Amino acid sequence: MTAAKGAIAAGHPDTAAAAAEVLRDGGNAFDAALAALAAACVTEPVLCSLGGGGFLLALTSDGDSRVYDFFCQTPVTAPDADALDFRAVDVDFGTTTQEFHTGLGTVATPGVVAGLFAAHADLGRLPMAAVMAPATHLARTGVPLAPLQAEILRAVAPIFLTSRSARSVYQNPRADDEVMPAGTVLRLPGLADLLEALAREGPDVFYAGPVARAIVRLMRDGGSLSADDLARFRVVRRRPLARDFAGARVLTNPAPSSGGPLIAFALALLSAERACHGAARLVELARVMALTNQARRDVGLAEDCTTARAEHLLSDAFLATYRAEMAGRALKVGGTTHISVVDADGNAAALSVSNGEGCGHLLPGTDVMLNNMLGEEDINPRGFFNWKPDSRISSMMAPTLIADRHGRRVALGSGGSNRIRSAVLQVIVNLLRRGLPLADAIAAPRIHYERGLLNVEAGQDAAALAALAGRFPDEKHWPDRNFFFGGVHAAAFDPAGGTFDGAGDLRRGGSAVVVG
Repeated sequence: MTAAKGAIAAGHPDTAAAAAEVLRDGGNAFDAALAALAAACVTEPVLCSLGGGGFLLALTSDGDSRVYDFFCQTPVTAPDADALDFRAVDVDFGTTTQEFHTGLGTVATPGVVAGLFAAHADLGRLPMAAVMAPATHLARTGVPLAPLQAEILRAVAPIFLTSRSARSVYQNPRADDEVMPAGTVLRLPGLADLLEALAREGPDVFYAGPVARAIVRLMRDGGSLSADDLARFRVVRRRPLARDFAGARVLTNPAPSSGGPLIAFALALLSAERACHGAARLVELARVMALTNQARRDVGLAEDCTTARAEHLLSDAFLATYRAEMAGRALKVGGTTHISVVDADGNAAALSVSNGEGCGHLLPGTDVMLNNMLGEEDINPRGFFNWKPDSRISSMMAPTLIADRHGRRVALGSGGSNRIRSAVLQVIVNLLRRGLPLADAIAAPRIHYERGLLNVEAGQDAAALAALAGRFPDEKHWPDRNFFFGGVHAAAFDPAGGTFDGAGDLRRGGSAVVVG
């Protein structure tokens, strides 16, 4: 740790470097986070796209906090399912095969561009051209595909080789049925041109101008988005969900996204218990995860995370019934990435973004892969095509900020589909209850409980494993630290000493930079 201008943690070294460049040029944490978001569209091409959506949780130097919800929106008009380009694709993750749904019929209204401009207008310091410049340079000159990004691309190859437009960018030139391997330089000149146009002309380029017209033309081949859908999209500013835990204030993503309320519920259960240590700590966490899953079903969050349901989940009466159970109870790799930035003024930004797995089609002339959110099973619990028209899609993404009694601020978040909430929860506990340094809190082995199965990451001590044995009906022990358990990237600022810290999760290629 060292005195500096700020700290960044992200899912790729060049993503973090883009944010660092902006901080060095006089930008604040929010400028830097937005620069990293644009850069991640190049460096993490499966996980991040201008065709997707996300959330920014911002905490300003004067203590104001807000969430920018720019996640995807369902179309205004429900489509004729028989007319849609909508198909199942099997994706091989090595240890398992999962079915995803792609095609133009899976595209929801993208929000990333609107989110970039809304947050910049409210919080940015540098002109948008300076914020976009690092990403524009990366897109035009190219970035060697990192090993982890190549592995992710290989897993979703059936999607990224679906269309002629996607093959023209991501196909291995030496093998028609393969995507580009690690080390191949990925150049996206169409994206570079689009970023320059956006910086020059603003978001209307995307939502009302030439890009919007290109999207509408593409949708004629089996999509459901209209010009009206694009024109109506709005960023929603929300108050974050707040929870006190272990002497600190934890801020996270509120309803209609479900990840934040579930993390807050788990923290509330843990707060009611005396802190456990050693092997008992792991058993306590596993029980809390199991109860949180049950509560999610009981209040209907799995079907729809409304504000009313989230408030019921966190009500004293509902929490009391689950706290009573604590004493005796035995019991998708989604395309998501995260960026955390803090600066010397005390600003903190936690930004999570997703493109699903992509719809398989690039928007002509832009190199932008559109999302497949309407094809995601997790966000279509009532079945495909039964979503509510013109509504914000729920998400498990949970960008989170911690402010402790000493003034320290930590920005964190994770990718990992349903594992997001358990990954973020465990890092919070490691920081605030166990007092671990940031890097150790992230590197510590994790567990995840879902649908009766307790997943246990390698690295747990023998006593902890013995304590868990036989307490859960089904266990899976992973032989190594694994991508499955999420990727928490975190940055911290301690104003008392003017020091910064950052840590990227190596499970997902994380990288951190302290900017001098």
